[in-house]
Amino acid sequence: MGSSPIGAGASGAASNCVMSGGAAVTGGGGVGGGGGVNGSTSSYGCGWKWQQRHIRLVSSGFVFFFGCFVLFGSIATLYAWLAFTPQYVRTIGGVSSLGCQEDNEGSWSIGVFYGDSPFSLKPIEDANVWRNESAAWPVANPVINCASVSNAGFPSNFVADPFLFVQGDTIYLFYETKNSVSLQGDIGVAKSVDNGATWQQLGVALNEKWHLSFPFVFEHLGEIYMMPESSKKGEVRLYRAVNFPLKWELDRIILKKPLVDSVIINHNGMYWLFGSDHRGLGTKRNGHLAIWYSSSPLGPWKAHKRNPIYNVDKSFGARNGGRPFLHEGSLYRIGQDCGETYGKKVRVFKIEILTTDSYKEVEVPSGLVEPVKGRNAWNGVRYHHLDAQQLSSGKWIGVMDGDRVPSGDSIHRFFLGCASFAVVAVLVVLLGVLLGAVNCIVPLNWCVYTSGKRSDAILTWEKSNLFSSKVRRFCSRVNRAPSVLRSWVKSNTCTGRLVLAILFVFGVALMCTAVKYIYGGNGAQEAYPFKDHYSQFTLLTMTYDARLWNLKMYVKHYSRCSSVREIVVVWNKGTPPKISDLDSIVPVRIRSEKKNSLNNRFNLDPSIKTRAVLELDDDIMMTCDDVERGFRVWRQHPDRIVGFYPRLVNGNPLQYRAEKYARSHKGYNMILTGAAFIDSQLAFQRYWSAAAKPGRDLVDKIFNCEDVLLNFLYANASSTQTVEYVRPAWAIDTSKFSGAAISKNTQVHYQLRSECLNKFSELYAKLGDRKWGFDGRKDGWDL
Repeated sequence: MGSSPIGAGASGAASNCVMSGGAAVTGGGGVGGGGGVNGSTSSYGCGWKWQQRHIRLVSSGFVFFFGCFVLFGSIATLYAWLAFTPQYVRTIGGVSSLGCQEDNEGSWSIGVFYGDSPFSLKPIEDANVWRNESAAWPVANPVINCASVSNAGFPSNFVADPFLFVQGDTIYLFYETKNSVSLQGDIGVAKSVDNGATWQQLGVALNEKWHLSFPFVFEHLGEIYMMPESSKKGEVRLYRAVNFPLKWELDRIILKKPLVDSVIINHNGMYWLFGSDHRGLGTKRNGHLAIWYSSSPLGPWKAHKRNPIYNVDKSFGARNGGRPFLHEGSLYRIGQDCGETYGKKVRVFKIEILTTDSYKEVEVPSGLVEPVKGRNAWNGVRYHHLDAQQLSSGKWIGVMDGDRVPSGDSIHRFFLGCASFAVVAVLVVLLGVLLGAVNCIVPLNWCVYTSGKRSDAILTWEKSNLFSSKVRRFCSRVNRAPSVLRSWVKSNTCTGRLVLAILFVFGVALMCTAVKYIYGGNGAQEAYPFKDHYSQFTLLTMTYDARLWNLKMYVKHYSRCSSVREIVVVWNKGTPPKISDLDSIVPVRIRSEKKNSLNNRFNLDPSIKTRAVLELDDDIMMTCDDVERGFRVWRQHPDRIVGFYPRLVNGNPLQYRAEKYARSHKGYNMILTGAAFIDSQLAFQRYWSAAAKPGRDLVDKIFNCEDVLLNFLYANASSTQTVEYVRPAWAIDTSKFSGAAISKNTQVHYQLRSECLNKFSELYAKLGDRKWGFDGRKDGWDL
């Protein structure tokens, strides 16, 4: 049992480990293992010693990894800069820093619906409900979100489970609000005096030491009661209003059971309590439903003979999803489908039999219009609660909660991002191996007893310790991988270069994916509220047959933006496409014009249902988020042209120049209407006024300058600021790819516009005397 086996063992473990710079490491050399050449070079292998730290700093492996870190980090930073909204945008509107935090339970908000029946409910934007204070309306859903509550002084991560209580012309809305500090559910309340178009936040109606949700509110014998979910307390508790709607006291505990989402129905002279108990052995969560009955909503309650009524798959709709309602003599129950994710959607069931010993219901169509914009819609991924009630007018109003992300999405995205980063790290090591910069995968000083002198005692211990031997053999085999891989894929061949290129591209894609999942929020391009309210606009573009390729891509992209209500295509020349040729998820209307004129862009169009119109050329592609930011700024200043391309008109005579000139002179006085929000009534009436006829004639004559004319008309009508700039994160001119640009010769184009400027300055107010600086707003969107 001499030293040879020990030396051989050391050599076997270390011989496959080579220096990152490329120097091979041979065996330990004998019992001492420290004499001779072999002993002196062993420190250059995988197990670095402190004396060689300066060598590590200049090794090819270190340089390679550092270079990859800088390269991939730069790519990730560039991607984040191009793809994501700057951080200051997230605090727009003065939202409390304690409110609207990312929450694993979702980003629930509440919308209002109207209809002639509970089966014909449509979102508030389809009802064309306006607010006269601003040209930005009509109002759009959601009408209440976490920002609404947080701005009122009650920090909230989300709002959900809405219930209505109608008193004359006043509508009260009770809902769950997740407190951003305690991270538990409280019951909030708001009121509306305009049938749900606007809501005043009154505050927190009920706050306990445990989670509250599902605030079922009803009236009985002149008293108003609330039965919120208190499953964390293990009870069904009934509260009575002492000073409605903000002060409540516990009236009684009606069941000692941890029921979730309980409701009470008055039917055939009896009261019926529907709820779900998830605690029992064998109970299927979100698939359980049980019934109790009583002669009074105050109890006592007896269990239905068929309990549990359901204990089925969670997608069935057993769990309650809102208040049951009576319509045309029939009773209906609302359940929630929790199949794909918690609270995926609501389902409506017609109750055909309800007695103390029997129950039967059948599913019927809800009549609700399914959201089509996915994560870009406030309820595009899931909606799990609906409360519909009939007003004194005979019309029906409904409130529904919705979310744009699945349950647990934030954690899911974080893990996906981390996994992507890990794969990128593996790819970097693989690239290093194939390029020869990495020769050792596992440093041997990470393994037990793999370096240094070995005594007979160590040898005896290792023989008796199979785990240590297995670890050493594993490290040895792993460290053979670089030479094996390089023998298969040679980096100096065409095949080798292709493999390296594929690995690099794949690494870049994964790096961007990781950044997207971890830093990209919930993946939605969301609408921006103004004064806690949302709205919608009409997207209008003008084109002709040679630019159909642009139009198809344009419609497909912008129809997915949150606030786009309709797309109007002004068709100037050629045979218009069929609506079916365009991939749109919002209505598209093609308005064929008799004359090929740029004036058609601003034609009076009574079919446009919104005051807000985004005039956007079909060859401009930008993010939905940029569009939504512009829309928010326009709602602050609906009397202005708010757009994305600024110009500064000055000089004597006036000259038309690009944006670079405006920035170098630190100001602008004109906005190109090829990408701008306008008030459809205000702008179109001005454009087709008698005073504007000479300008329109010049536009027809030279087939240019319609946007310049509108800027002059706005300036002529007001002595205050008439234009507002919003900087897009990025914008692409797709006409450069199709070769269908209207203004191919920039020099000629600018010359024509300079002529227009001087002609219009004779007819209308001069723009050269005006100038507004960049970076004049607090939001930072006009840098």
